[in-house]
Order: sequence, then C-alpha cells, then structure tokens
Amino acid sequence: MNLSQFLLILRAHLKIILAIFGVTVLTTIVVSLLLPKQYKATSSVVLNYKANDPVTGLVVTAQALPGYMPTQVDIINSRSVALRVIDDLKLAEQPAIKQSFANDNGGNSDIRNWLTDVLLKNLDAVASKDSSVIDITYKGADPQLAATLANAFAEAYQQVSVQLKLEPTRKASQYFNDQIKVLRDNFEKAQAKLSAYQQEHGITNMDNRLDVENNRLNDLSTQLVLTQAAVSEATSRRNQANGSAADSPDVNSNPLIQTLKANLAGAQARFEQAARRLGVNHPGYQTAKAEVDGLRAQLNSAIASTSASVGTNATILQKRESEIRAEFNAQKIKVLELNRTRDEMSVLQRDLDSAQRAFELTSQRFTQTNLEGQSNQSDVAILASAVPPTKPSSPRILINTLLSIFVGAILGVAAALGLELLNRRVRSEEDLIEGLGIQVLGQLARPAQGKTRVQRLGLRNGPRALGA
Repeated sequence: MNLSQFLLILRAHLKIILAIFGVTVLTTIVVSLLLPKQYKATSSVVLNYKANDPVTGLVVTAQALPGYMPTQVDIINSRSVALRVIDDLKLAEQPAIKQSFANDNGGNSDIRNWLTDVLLKNLDAVASKDSSVIDITYKGADPQLAATLANAFAEAYQQVSVQLKLEPTRKASQYFNDQIKVLRDNFEKAQAKLSAYQQEHGITNMDNRLDVENNRLNDLSTQLVLTQAAVSEATSRRNQANGSAADSPDVNSNPLIQTLKANLAGAQARFEQAARRLGVNHPGYQTAKAEVDGLRAQLNSAIASTSASVGTNATILQKRESEIRAEFNAQKIKVLELNRTRDEMSVLQRDLDSAQRAFELTSQRFTQTNLEGQSNQSDVAILASAVPPTKPSSPRILINTLLSIFVGAILGVAAALGLELLNRRVRSEEDLIEGLGIQVLGQLARPAQGKTRVQRLGLRNGPRALGA
C-alpha cells in the first residue's frame, strides 16, 4: 500500500474517522470535567548528614554511603513517619475521618493503619540526583489539607531521623556504660595486684634499687679481678720462695737479709784471714768462726722467716679472693633476682597501664556518645515549606484534550484500516494492477449525475478502469 492508496482509504472512511475522533475527544473532555480536582503541595528538605560508627567513632561522609538518598526516601515513605503524622495532627480523632473509616472498612481494622495506607498512597518523595534535597509531595482534594500534610510529613521525617540517629547512639552509650564497669574493675584489680607485689618484695623504686645493686656488682667484679691478679702474683712468689729462697726477689729485697748478708760477708773475710794466720784451736780463729756461724744462722732464719711471710701473704690474698668471689656470686644472684622481680613487676605495670588506657578511652567514648544521645539536633532541615496550591494538578484538561486528539486520530485511522481489510474495495488503478494483475489501458472520469454502466457492473466509489 502506497501513500495514494492510504489517502483514498482515509477519504472513503472519513465519516467513521471523524466520528471516532469526536467521541474520543468529547469523552475525554467530559471525563476530565467530571473527575474531582486534585491538588499537589510540595515541601522540600535538605540533608546535612555525617554517618559515624557509635562504637569506633569513625566518620564517613554521606556521599560515600551507597544508597543513602534512596534510604532516606524509603524512610519518608515508611509507616513510622505516617503514624507520626497521624499522631501529630490527631487525624484518627476527627469525626469525618472516623465516618470514612467506618464506611470503607466497617470498623474491622485499626483506624491508624487504615489512615497510614491512605496517606502513603497519596505521598510521593523524590530525591535530587545532584544534591541532598528531597521533595515531599502530597496529593489531595483539598489544597489546604495537602499543604498541611506535606509539611507534617517533612516535620515527622525530621523527628524520625533524629530518633533513628539517637537510638543506636543511646544503645552504644549503654554499651560503653557497661564496659566502663568491667574496665574499672580490671583497672582496680591490676592496681591492687601491683601494690601487693611491691609490698611483698619491699619495692618502692625498682630502677634506682637495681642501679645501686648493679653498681655494687660491678665494683665487686673489679675487686675480684684485681684480687685474682694479686693472688696469682703472690702464689708465684711463694712458689719461688719455697723452691729457692736465696733467689727470691722478696727475700733478697728484705733489708734485714741484705744487712745480714753484708755482715756475713765481712765476717767470712775476717774468718779467712784468721784461718790463714791462726790455727783452728786459736781463740781468734774460734771467735771468727763463731761469728760467721752466728751470722749464717741469723741469715738462714731471716730467709726462712721472709719466705714464710711471702707464703702467708699469698694465703691471705687467696682467702680474700674467696671472700670477694662469694660476695660477687651473692650479689649476682641478688641482681638476677631483682631483674626477675623487675620483669614480673613490669608485666604487672603494663597490665595496669593497659587497663588504665582502656578505661580512659572507654570513658571518653561514653562521655561523647552520652552527649550525642542527649542531643535533639536533626541533620534534616526544611528548605521550603509547602503552601496551598492555587491550581489543581489534575485533571489537566488541556493535556488530556491534546492527548485525546492524538489517540482519537490513531483510533479513527486504525478503524478505517480495519474496515478496509474486512471489505476490500477497488479505489484506484493500482488496486486493479495489484489485485487482478491486468494492465490498465485507460481511465474514465466519473459522471456528474446518474449511474454509469461501469457502476452497474459493481465498480463504484472511485475512478473506473477497463482492462484488456
């Protein structure tokens, strides 16, 4: 079907098209005039919200929370907000609403739940895509009532948002309060355990006491080293004095021995002279010999005494070494015990510090959450309050009429095409060519009046054609 055939079909069924078009437009206008008028009032709210974990205190901006704005829209459309509106405006106590409820539900259900369903059907909340503004729109037959309910929903949303924010904060505050009691007990137990340990071991300042004992241990260590060196030297001299006393430096350096040796040398010289001049029985010989023997005996006695004193000195030094070693070992054990005690006390001190930090941090978080739980400040602010609309939002007669014109035209054309398909007519030479497959040789104009022979043959309502 080409455009020419389509236009011929529309021309043939023009009356039907106009009838359907007129009925559609007229019906739309009548229905639009008969429908009750509906008014829309809009109240806008803006959100300035920061989400924070009541336990950890971490703050997250609202833009970082996925689905934050849709969540707020769902809150506005929730039954909790609608019930708060009903309670704030005392809608359930109004006689007209009670009568409507009795007529609609027969008094079998709760009027507040029934009112909630009615209000939510006429409520529409839309969040802006690029901002934190939400438009709360209520549709109703009364413009004043629509504005009142839109504002009531905005205020109820404010109150519910505060409640939703404070409820977890108050629960967190109660949780911190319970934890503070536990942490306080732990802190007091750790403190009591540390005090008891200090009293048991007599410790006031572990670091100072340990420093004193360490210094003493170092002094004993130095003394022990020096004494060991002295003992080693004294033992060597004692061994030398016991083995060859005449060669011992301790013996030779003794002044008495040196004097006796000098006297002995002189006596020996005199004895040798007397021996050359005198006989063995001569008194001079005997006197010289007695002098030499006496000096030698004194020298040997002095050497023996000096050797014994060297050995005694070594013995004394060895004893002193043993005493210092015993003191050193005892001091080392004492220092090790103090180290162990300090380690144990350090563990108790760390437990006390940890318990104190936990108690202080929890106390701070409790104070913060407790203050937040008592705050009634809302993160939702009313940007624009709803005012009673002056013009109804529906029915829109002009838009409905324009739409009915379009729909009526479509229905009329569809009806014409449907009738043509049910009863196909020859309306142009193209219909003969496509329908009968014959060649058109000519075309006769329609007579002004009367019927032609062609019309009597059944080719009516259009150009007539003859085929070969």
